[in-house]
Amino acid sequence: MNWIVDNWYIVLGISAVVVVLGISICKFLGLPTKNQIAKIKEWLLYAVTEAEIELGNGTGQLKLRLVYSWFVDKFPVVAKIVSFSTFSKWVDDALDELRNLLITNEAIKNYVYDQMTINTYDEYKAVHNGDYVI
Repeated sequence: MNWIVDNWYIVLGISAVVVVLGISICKFLGLPTKNQIAKIKEWLLYAVTEAEIELGNGTGQLKLRLVYSWFVDKFPVVAKIVSFSTFSKWVDDALDELRNLLITNEAIKNYVYDQMTINTYDEYKAVHNGDYVI
């Protein structure tokens, strides 16, 4: 017992190392799995669709920030683990998928157009000859 009292700083140092290692291991084990990432990417498709409806064309950085804000609210733990550059790539992938869906799926195209204001829709038709461009 006297050794512990005499060498308290060694015990404190070893305890600190053990705590840091424990936190590092928990953080590593808490990384998103492939299934979690797939679910996040599915949600991102929905989020970028809603951001597109809300903000319209030509607002890429605003859409990214809006979707990131929603992401932090929806997945707070994952948001602390995933870097912003990785998240940005996921959003780009979701936008590519949305572009493909707008071309190939009439129901999704109608959903996006129906949610937008008439002025915005007319503007898209005039500028893009009826094609929807994100």
